[in-house]
Amino acid sequence: MSLHLHWYLPTNGDGRGIVGAGNASTDGIHDIAVERAPDIAYLAQIARSAEQLGFEAVLTPTGSWCEDAWITTAALSQATERLKFLVAFRPGFVSPTLAAQQAQTFQRISSGRLYLNIVTGGDPTEQRRFGDFLDHDQRYERTAEFLQVLRGAGSGEPFDFTGRHYQVEGATAQISEWGPPPLFFGGASPAAEDVAAKHVDVYLAWGETPPQLKVRLDRMREKAAAAGNDLSFGVRLHVLGRDTSKQAWDEAHRLVENISPERTAQAQADLSKMDSVGQKRMQSLHGGSRDDLEIYPNLWAGYGLVRGGAGTALVGSHEEVAERLEEYHSLGIDHAILSGQPHLEEAYWFGEGAGRLLRQRRIVQDLSRPVQLAG
Repeated sequence: MSLHLHWYLPTNGDGRGIVGAGNASTDGIHDIAVERAPDIAYLAQIARSAEQLGFEAVLTPTGSWCEDAWITTAALSQATERLKFLVAFRPGFVSPTLAAQQAQTFQRISSGRLYLNIVTGGDPTEQRRFGDFLDHDQRYERTAEFLQVLRGAGSGEPFDFTGRHYQVEGATAQISEWGPPPLFFGGASPAAEDVAAKHVDVYLAWGETPPQLKVRLDRMREKAAAAGNDLSFGVRLHVLGRDTSKQAWDEAHRLVENISPERTAQAQADLSKMDSVGQKRMQSLHGGSRDDLEIYPNLWAGYGLVRGGAGTALVGSHEEVAERLEEYHSLGIDHAILSGQPHLEEAYWFGEGAGRLLRQRRIVQDLSRPVQLAG
């Protein structure tokens, strides 16, 4: 299977430093690193560039610290032609039957360009902001029920369900000719793994080292097989590729030098309050220290000093970045969701660098399009 490359839409703002994400307490559009507001014109510029450079889809985050993913991507679907949208949303905040209806509407207005990323949520502070007071495992229990109703309502036949969190009778949504979108989902806890093994299409992991990920992927394959589910896998990483390895590492060092010790300490304190197992695994890679941030060849944990969620980046020459992605692909990773700051410029560094190499090697399907010049 080819490696599918996806990019990221910074709906929480963008800049030349590390912009935080994924933590309601400190991150968002008021982040001191935000230099570019997430207005629709800038996001459309990124989306069109990603489409031109051959990315299959773009991920939009979800949370109170960013713009709403459904509305933003529905607008951007009209500014693009081929690009798909990996829309992140929180189960439990809307009815699963309504979510099925929203998904089918999106499929119709975009001609089938929707992927769904289910985000259960790992920050109790933010969950309470939306009126959600369930504990960690209860949230995943609710997610499992939500996904059953979502799939049932999207099947084209009336669906009945009675569970602890949801009860529906005759749930259905008007099916589009493209059908329901694939479901992406991430989570590192046992409760999250159980949901993924039974109910989703693609299991996502943040960018730990290949040996660490191999252990998780092997375990998830066994769980999915026991549940009768043919599960695919994806990884979420930042990228920083340049013509030479030195240029890339110089840029990584610049990013860290522009982060004050006070900002690092505050971010780590806030992130430690989250009950996300994946977040704790990200923090363990660096321990809050700026020393020895290269935790594996070309895998750098500097992002995680101040950013919630995905905290590692592939850093190196275009050849080195391509080699590391090939290594992840060899483990069974079929989707790579990438980002870099600023997202517009870094999309070109990757797309015309490591991305070009991967297309030449036929590891990635060539979806790029030449720029059409007026004449």
